[in-house]
Amino acid sequence: MKEVLNNLFEYKSLDKQQAKQILINLAKGEYNRSQVAAFLTVYLMRSITVEELEGFRDAMLELCIPLEIDDYEAIDLCGTGGDGKDTFNISTLSSFIVAGAGQKVAKHGNNGVSSVCGSSNLLAHFGYQFTNEKDKLLESLDKAGICFLHAPLFHPAMKNVAPIRKELGVKTFFNMLGPIVNPSFPKKQLVGVFNLELARLYGYLHQKTDKRYIVLHSLDGYDEVSLTGPFKMLSNENEKVLFPGELGFQTWPREALWGGKTVEESAKIFMKVLQGEGTEAQNQVVTANAGLALHCGMSVSMQEGIEAAKESLHSGKALQTFKKLLEV
Repeated sequence: MKEVLNNLFEYKSLDKQQAKQILINLAKGEYNRSQVAAFLTVYLMRSITVEELEGFRDAMLELCIPLEIDDYEAIDLCGTGGDGKDTFNISTLSSFIVAGAGQKVAKHGNNGVSSVCGSSNLLAHFGYQFTNEKDKLLESLDKAGICFLHAPLFHPAMKNVAPIRKELGVKTFFNMLGPIVNPSFPKKQLVGVFNLELARLYGYLHQKTDKRYIVLHSLDGYDEVSLTGPFKMLSNENEKVLFPGELGFQTWPREALWGGKTVEESAKIFMKVLQGEGTEAQNQVVTANAGLALHCGMSVSMQEGIEAAKESLHSGKALQTFKKLLEV
């Protein structure tokens, strides 16, 4: 590892196979904590290459506990996190709206590392019991239209890394990996990333697959459609910059997306939005993201997707989906 670190500090890169093997060794506990911490943070100081990202992804997927749900044609809505914006749980809320609109969802999530409240923190607050048992997850998909895949249960090899990530408290390359290592191998995905460079890397990776995808990045730094300004969207069809007004939404100030200082505050915002008591800004942001997910997953127009998202939220279907998940 010493040689690897020295090479990386000199801005040399790993090839795909080297990256894969290093992550496998890391999972096996072959490096000490200091070496792992250094390796985790090196990609904050230098850019990650497509080959490195691909190698890390392949290692994670090879080591994961897979969930076979191809028949459900589920979509994953997931952000990298690490944008430092402290927003409310936009992708989690959007996932319930999408499921409420009839598109099955296999949501991959984890506890927050660089944020107060990740999707797993939120669901745990409401008493949701994480599981990697296939029968229970299939029951969730059948009854609620959504299943939640808590990353640590599906990536047990990463248990050596989790405490170090928590101690560091900053984004690492695992933030970059989260959305592309969903253990159900979804064929549809809406993913938000924290910078334009990573958006392009994701675009390159997805082009090599048969996945239907949309990659999002708001140009002022959010890993989702924030409606605080224009955003970049990369998909199977094209790559373009869109403004909130083009989708029928207003432009909102950053303060309108604040997510609270604690898990409890985040949970209150989450429930208010689901119960139809969210602010106009909150409602617009979640329906924008959910609408684009439906555009991706159901192959409808963007406007049709947005209208379906609005109907799911305002009719209470999204709330019922959430309640059904907790019941299961």
